[in-house]
Amino acid sequence: MTENEISGQILDAAIAVHKEIGGPGVLESYYETALAYELRSRGLKVETQKTIPIIYKGNEIGEPYRLDMLVEDKVIVECKAVEKNNPVFAAQVLTYLRLTKLRLGIVINFGQEKIKDGYIRVANGL
Repeated sequence: MTENEISGQILDAAIAVHKEIGGPGVLESYYETALAYELRSRGLKVETQKTIPIIYKGNEIGEPYRLDMLVEDKVIVECKAVEKNNPVFAAQVLTYLRLTKLRLGIVINFGQEKIKDGYIRVANGL
């Protein structure tokens, strides 16, 4: 499955979660758990709260970053539940992509009235 095919599944699952739970007003962790459930029910491999080490000049430094979700070992998903999108969300995901050498990340802000307004694709050389 390609990154683009996975992202289509993620978008569809996010819409399903948003329709079922609603939004805004629910905690981010509930959306994350529901999205992981929805993706797994579609047969996708999902890891939540996956840690990734920070490597500087060959040495692991500081505390590792924690990804909200990694889908099929290819796509990073960052879940938010806030009133407004912030450019730092995409910058954060781009940093995660660079650290993991992955090519696609998605920010889903469930705090928006419609998922399409809170769905941001972030590419790293894709």
